Amino acid sequence: METNKIIEAKSIYKSFHDPVKIDVLKDVSFSINKGEFSSIIGKSGCGKSTLLYILSTMDTDYQGNLYIDNENMEHKTEKELAWVRNEKIGFVFQFHYLLNELTVLKNVMIPGYKANKMTEEELEFKALSLLKNLGIEHLAHRMAYQLSGGEKQRIAIARALINDPLILMCDEPTGNLDNKNTEIVFDIFKELTTVYKKTFLIVTHDLTFAEKTSRIIQMDDGRLIS
Repeated sequence: METNKIIEAKSIYKSFHDPVKIDVLKDVSFSINKGEFSSIIGKSGCGKSTLLYILSTMDTDYQGNLYIDNENMEHKTEKELAWVRNEKIGFVFQFHYLLNELTVLKNVMIPGYKANKMTEEELEFKALSLLKNLGIEHLAHRMAYQLSGGEKQRIAIARALINDPLILMCDEPTGNLDNKNTEIVFDIFKELTTVYKKTFLIVTHDLTFAEKTSRIIQMDDGRLIS
C-alpha cells in the first residue's frame, strides 16, 4: 500500500541511567508525511533533540519502532543505518560543521562523494545549482572560513540537499543567527517545501519561527502534548 509517511515513530521510549534511571522519552508516537513543514518545540530538557537523534538513526538505544520510508530501522547494522542517513536524511545543525580548509563548493559536495552516485562533474553541477537556488553561487569558490554565520548556514542547507534526501532534519538551525538571517533561513525552508515539495522536521526554541511552520509538535517532559 502506497503511503505518504516519510517517518513514523511508534511508542518510542528512551532512558538514561546516570546513575539513576531518567526517562527522557515516554511513549512518543507520530508520523511525518511527505511535504510537511513541521517544527518540534518545548522547553529545554523536554527531549526534543534526543527525539531528533533517534529519528535520524544516530541514536539506536531506545525502545519502540522507527520506520523511515516505510522500512523498520530495528535490527539494522551501523553500516545500513549510515546508508539510510546519507541517502534519505539531510541534516542542518545549529553549528554548520563546514570544513574550513575547503571551498564552499567542495563542502556542499561532501555527502555526494559518500553516496557515490554521481560523477565529479555531475556533483559539481548539482552543487552549483543548489548554491544558485539559494542565492549564494557567488560564494562557490570562497573558503569556508571567509563566510559570515548566515552564509555558512545557507551553505549547510545546500550541503544537506545534495543527495536529494526524503527529509531534512534541523536541530536549532537558527540558534546562532540574528533576526535578519533567521528570516532568510525560514524563507529558504518555506520555498523548499512549497516549490520543491521538500519535507522538514525542525527542532527549535524560536516560537516565532515555529508558528510560521505548517505543523507544531509540542513536547513536555518527554511526551508529545500536541
